[in-house]
Amino acid sequence: MKSRTWRIRTWSIRAKIVTLLLPPLLSLVVLWVFATSLTSGAVVELFDAQTYYTLAAEPAESVIVELQRERKLSQVYLGAGRPEGKPEAALLAEQRRKTDAAISNFRTLAAKDDLKEAMPAGATGRLAEIMVALDGIVSGRSGISLGQVDRSGAMEIYNGPVDAIYRWYNALPGVSDAQLSKDASTNIAMSRARELLAREDALVNGAAAAGKFIRTEAADLIAMIGAKRNAYAEQSAELPDAVQQTYRNIQAGEPHKKLTAFEDKILAEAKPNAAIPVDITVWRDAYDKLADQLRQLDLQYGDTILERAEPVGVDIVVRLVLAAVLGLLAIAVSVILSIRIGRSLINRLTGLRQDAQSLADQRLPELVGRLRRGEELDLAEAAPPLEYGTDEIGKVGNAFSAVQRTAIESAAHEAQLRRGLNEVFLNIARRSQTLLHRQLALLDRMERRTGDPEELEDLFRVDHLATRMRRHAEDLVILAGATPGRGWRNPVPMVDVVRGAVSEVEDYARVGFLTLPEAALVGRAVADVIHLLAEVIENATSYSPPHTRVQISGQLVPNGFAVEIEDRGLGMAPEAIEEANQRLLHPPDFDPANSARLGLFVVALLAARHGVRVTLRSSPYGGVTAVVLIPPHLISGAPPELTASTAAELAAEQAGPAAELITESAPDLTTVPASAKVPTAGISAWAPEPLAGQSGPAADGLPVRPAELARPSLVELVPPAARRTHDVDAEVLPERPEVPRADASPVPTQRPEPDQAIDLTDDGLPKRRRQASLAPQLRERPEDEHTVDGIPASQFAAAAAGRSPEQTRAMMTSLQAGFTRGRREAALTDDQSTSERDA
Repeated sequence: MKSRTWRIRTWSIRAKIVTLLLPPLLSLVVLWVFATSLTSGAVVELFDAQTYYTLAAEPAESVIVELQRERKLSQVYLGAGRPEGKPEAALLAEQRRKTDAAISNFRTLAAKDDLKEAMPAGATGRLAEIMVALDGIVSGRSGISLGQVDRSGAMEIYNGPVDAIYRWYNALPGVSDAQLSKDASTNIAMSRARELLAREDALVNGAAAAGKFIRTEAADLIAMIGAKRNAYAEQSAELPDAVQQTYRNIQAGEPHKKLTAFEDKILAEAKPNAAIPVDITVWRDAYDKLADQLRQLDLQYGDTILERAEPVGVDIVVRLVLAAVLGLLAIAVSVILSIRIGRSLINRLTGLRQDAQSLADQRLPELVGRLRRGEELDLAEAAPPLEYGTDEIGKVGNAFSAVQRTAIESAAHEAQLRRGLNEVFLNIARRSQTLLHRQLALLDRMERRTGDPEELEDLFRVDHLATRMRRHAEDLVILAGATPGRGWRNPVPMVDVVRGAVSEVEDYARVGFLTLPEAALVGRAVADVIHLLAEVIENATSYSPPHTRVQISGQLVPNGFAVEIEDRGLGMAPEAIEEANQRLLHPPDFDPANSARLGLFVVALLAARHGVRVTLRSSPYGGVTAVVLIPPHLISGAPPELTASTAAELAAEQAGPAAELITESAPDLTTVPASAKVPTAGISAWAPEPLAGQSGPAADGLPVRPAELARPSLVELVPPAARRTHDVDAEVLPERPEVPRADASPVPTQRPEPDQAIDLTDDGLPKRRRQASLAPQLRERPEDEHTVDGIPASQFAAAAAGRSPEQTRAMMTSLQAGFTRGRREAALTDDQSTSERDA
């Protein structure tokens, strides 16, 4: 057995395939030639023909006969004036019961599954038409009994079902034998001609009962006579010799001659509203005999068809037996040879396939993953060769072994190349980060030194560009698999995280956000979340028209903190959104050729690093809404109070282009009373600085701003558009006021007088008093005292007398800044107020 198996294994693969396929192919050809062309189709046709004859033809013919009789009696009943209690009515009622019995039997047989399975789709539709037409007989009978239809209408009631049955006959498939199929068609045509004769008889009997023709009955009768004679003339020529001789005998008989004579007389004398020109008694006697003779002719023709079909059926059965025996022999030989040869071939090919599949699905991906992780591999041990002999299958195994080695070597080279590229990216990014941090520090010092608003504005723009460049440099660090150098030790309020992200966007002026709840982000995730949000916001501003807004909102949810970023651009197709969400959920390997979606890839990496879920969906405005869900373990609850060192650290990291606000160092802050403390989420915009030399504590416990220029805090570094909850045009924002010199002469200030006793309403609310909230300088003065900008003229003149031009400029700048601050604070919601900040 081993030697025989070895001999089989040494065959060529071509010889094995030919040996395996040739016997089954020959067997299938023999089976197809004999079984398909000679037996199977013919056998099926015979069974279908038997089914049609038993379940369709016989019961349908009975329905036609009963409908013909009821149609004739209905014509007589209507022609006689619907006599009740007379023989015409009794005969019609009795015939209706017979017709109903025939229809019920036909419905029962037509509902059998055997007939439905044998019929083609066209015949099934025709059968449904018959059922609908038969349903109409019930309402038609009612119209006949009530006199609602005339004789012409009654004819149509019964003609419809009969015509539907003949259409169904024509839709039934024939047999493969040409002569049998032709005989069946001729038999149906002869039966159709006999139906025309029955309609002719019904019209004649109706007109005889009425005593005259009505409307178009005469013309209809003439047309029927012509159609009937033409049908018999055409179909009688196709009859077999024996049947044709019987038809000639019928034509030579007395009933046929009498009826033909009556028809000739009708053709010559029939007119509308005229009496029928025949003796109805003689007509009925001749018609009954002729109809019976023609019916017997149809039955004789049917028997002749069955006699012709018998030898055809025997021949089909013989061919079926021969085809079955030969087919079984061929199949047996094919199976034996296929099993002997195919068992060895299939087993070896199956083993080779399993090894190749294991290589592609398990070993090779595992080896590639180990190589990418930097592990050292022994290629000989990791990729052993496949042993499958020396024939073609063995050579295929050797080829797979070579492919395996090449793939592993290529993967090792690719992993080494990736590590090298990552190192290059990381090195370039770190160098760029170092230069950018130095540039930002230099810009920060320049911003502290300058007092010119125009120069300060340009410095802020350069600062903004440097901040964006830093983010792009961090992209390279993230792509290299490392983490950016920025980091925080303490939790940072989410409002500052969002503002920090907005400050890194080019079109920050188009970004607005609603008040965020009190929540803080743990320090280790601040840099990555800011970067992630900045990429999403940048994408929203880039793919939306420049005149639209990008709205940011956030809220605490059971699964963390959700930030929604909504743009009003052109949006994305549902397929594109689904693809983007899959990329965000499962970050693919970085493909340099797909650099157009670099931001999306960076967002996916950052989200996967911290377990953040980023989801895109369609916006009601037609754009796209991005939902960033930060997990609970990154949220530390309410934001802590900022210390001076933390605020300085945040400000140093997030200095942006809109750092146009001035704050003070922590030791110079005056604490707000506890009753006036509000959440940090409501941090307000900056207030104008006092003039140089101004002294005295600030009113209402607010901090006094010294003349010294301090480093901006993080909460004031966000662009004005990002700090507002209402849309305000960028043109109304003030330029940075010029800070007066430290050696300028002091300007006297006036401390506001304390409020009077507050009157309360019935609801416990304070009553409003006119001008109670205004500064004393802004309150209305008596008409007899002239004021300048709310200050008495005498006091204003005294102050202006000793004021230098520089002091005047500083004062006007402060006033302008105060007006701007008032407009900005008016845009905030009523529940926001100034909170305590640490520099």
